[in-house]
Amino acid sequence: MRLPERPHPAVTAASVAVAYGAFAAVFRGPRPHFWQRMTRTGLGLGGLALVTEGELRRSRLRPMDVATGAGIAAALYGVFQVGDRAARRIMPSGAEDIGDVYELRSLRPTKEIAIRLASVIGPAEELYWRGLLQAELTRRLGPVRGAAAAAAVYGGAHVVTGNPTLVGAATVAGAGWSALAALGVPMPALVVSHVVWDIWIFLVQPTQPVQDLPLPAAPS
Repeated sequence: MRLPERPHPAVTAASVAVAYGAFAAVFRGPRPHFWQRMTRTGLGLGGLALVTEGELRRSRLRPMDVATGAGIAAALYGVFQVGDRAARRIMPSGAEDIGDVYELRSLRPTKEIAIRLASVIGPAEELYWRGLLQAELTRRLGPVRGAAAAAAVYGGAHVVTGNPTLVGAATVAGAGWSALAALGVPMPALVVSHVVWDIWIFLVQPTQPVQDLPLPAAPS
């Protein structure tokens, strides 16, 4: 069976509704299974992007993409260092909101979370939100408006978290990646940047001190 070169517009529109519903389930469902749900969501959305976008299937990682992606991640981390301090000063719940996100570290072993982020969650976010959705919006609206619309939709998917600081952070990060995609940064470099940034800011060097809680006991 020959796979399509680009998704049908109806498929793209339906996938956004599915993505929003999946994010609601991920963030509003039972917290102990957050990482399992996030991984399943990534497999679904990333898989859809690969099946429907021929350009994504033809992408290949080059050494230059690794270097570019690492540089993007470093720059984005610097932006978030500043943004973290601003959020804690300006927003009454800023520190609490950030702490709530970092509590997700305690739900699974660090190595397992890193593997999930690197193998599924990080790549899937770029493949779907930039590789599928932004590509389709760009075809309809042009590169500038398409990137802006994609960033807005990506940020909007996080509203269901009820965490204003997370919504703002996702919108800023999404805007950055969307702008880079619009400027022609290759998808493999965007994937590398997302994976490196996820692992660095969440597991290696959080933007505020984090005291990990004990892992939940396994069900008997």
